Amino acid sequence: MKIEKTPIKNLLILTPSVFEDQRGYFLESYNKKELTEAMDVSFVQDNESCSQKGVLRGLHFQSPPYAQGKLVRVISGSVLDIVVDMRKKSSTYGHHFKIVLSDKNKQQLYIPSGFAHGFLVLEDNTIFSYKCTQYYHPASEVTIAWDDRILNIDWGIKDPIISEKDKKGLSFIDYKSPF
Repeated sequence: MKIEKTPIKNLLILTPSVFEDQRGYFLESYNKKELTEAMDVSFVQDNESCSQKGVLRGLHFQSPPYAQGKLVRVISGSVLDIVVDMRKKSSTYGHHFKIVLSDKNKQQLYIPSGFAHGFLVLEDNTIFSYKCTQYYHPASEVTIAWDDRILNIDWGIKDPIISEKDKKGLSFIDYKSPF
């Protein structure tokens, strides 16, 4: 597995070795030993969603002490995956990073705790999967507005399909980050 650093500290792109032949392909999507060498994490929960083209989920995270790190990937389809650095002491606080994750490129993104995360679905019936370092804790969940003016994220869509919860996202400037 190839592990690449991004311009934002601790945010990593993972590209697995893919072995293909006439039968299809094989890849190792998770190897605790390899990943532990790159990042000191332990995953406790796996989640999966299936969404239609134009669905936008996010920007979500959990506050301490229930903050989650995530290892995200697309099993089928594609997404524009976006993370925002919520760590006040970071030199990239408030900066965002985006990457297309798909069943074709098979890349994964490791998102440490202290980041808001969201994604825009680019194809119908996209299956998105992620491993979490902490269990889901609804009372600790925070949503930052996907269209926040300060963050100025170009999602490439004007009118996405979003949940009622995501319609009520907080503004970045008004949220006092605990990270």
